[in-house]
Amino acid sequence: MFSTYSYWTFALLLFSTIILIPIIMGLFGGNKFPVEGKVSRPGTAGQIQVITKHAQTVLLTGGSEGMGKAVAIQLSQKGANVIIVSRNVEKLEIALKEVQAAAKNPSSQRFKYISADLSQSSASLRVLAEARTWNHGNPPDIVWCIAGTSLPNFYVETPMETLRSQMDLNFWAAAEMAHGVLREWLDPEALEMGGSQKHLIFTATVCAFYAPVGYSPYAPAKAAIRNLSDTLQQEMLLYGGGEAVKIHTVCPGTITSPGFERENLNKPAITKELEESDPVQSPEEVAAIAIKALEAGEYLITMNWLGRAMKAQAWGGMPRSNWVLDTLYTLITSFVWMIVQPMLDGQVKAHGKKYGHPSTYAKKA
Repeated sequence: MFSTYSYWTFALLLFSTIILIPIIMGLFGGNKFPVEGKVSRPGTAGQIQVITKHAQTVLLTGGSEGMGKAVAIQLSQKGANVIIVSRNVEKLEIALKEVQAAAKNPSSQRFKYISADLSQSSASLRVLAEARTWNHGNPPDIVWCIAGTSLPNFYVETPMETLRSQMDLNFWAAAEMAHGVLREWLDPEALEMGGSQKHLIFTATVCAFYAPVGYSPYAPAKAAIRNLSDTLQQEMLLYGGGEAVKIHTVCPGTITSPGFERENLNKPAITKELEESDPVQSPEEVAAIAIKALEAGEYLITMNWLGRAMKAQAWGGMPRSNWVLDTLYTLITSFVWMIVQPMLDGQVKAHGKKYGHPSTYAKKA
């Protein structure tokens, strides 16, 4: 019979193992987000793998300030070719000089800015076409959608045109960019040729897990981004088992950026009170944490203890019918899902392997 001490020792060891597993995997897993030199993967027809060493091309929306500019600078420091996208040409020109100055290999890395209002229909497609032309006829290797803005207010006090514009920039701009680049990356001929693994990165927010009062114009768009990301990461399994394209979503909290300063101008007082004790991070901190998580192969990325806590709580902060039973159910299903999720993913992979590229599936009338 185990003593009480033995039970607690066993529980502590089990807990420690659970905590250490991802750390150990991170130490020995290698860089899953290399941008300086890329290693090609074999095509779907099994051609001989070719190793190349030229920098990956990264397209970043919202790259003229804040988190977007910080990400651009840090990826430049790691050796990437960088394209930054935003509306304001003057800000883009200033930002591009900073990104160029940070280059790890100035003689070989390339940089470009593209001015575009991504909230406008088809703007993302024009950006992708311009990026492809500049990138020697190839689409970017990595697309990171960061552009967005928050206009907090009470829902009934917000004009409908503002609600629609929030959805246009915070959801539709990224969704259209994703649709355009995935069509290029997942084209049967592109997959047949092989090449480096592609990465599509969305930027949501911790408000996608729980949205306090005041964020009704903004949070629904970011929740939609997270749901789009969730379904796309499984859909990618249909294409070569999910190795051709990896989907990620980054969920920052409060960032000390020009965008946050603009956000606070008309933010309701109660909203400021609720987030008064939230962790505050610089754009550089957020960029570094996000890139490190991508290099570790993470899918849903948060920035600090608050983000991790909100992500871990599947219910968010919504009222529950029975706090005890619902919480217990959440705990139990968390363990069950470790079995169910791989089974579902396995079904999707098997379907893709059996029936081939989705473009060949029979179309329903």
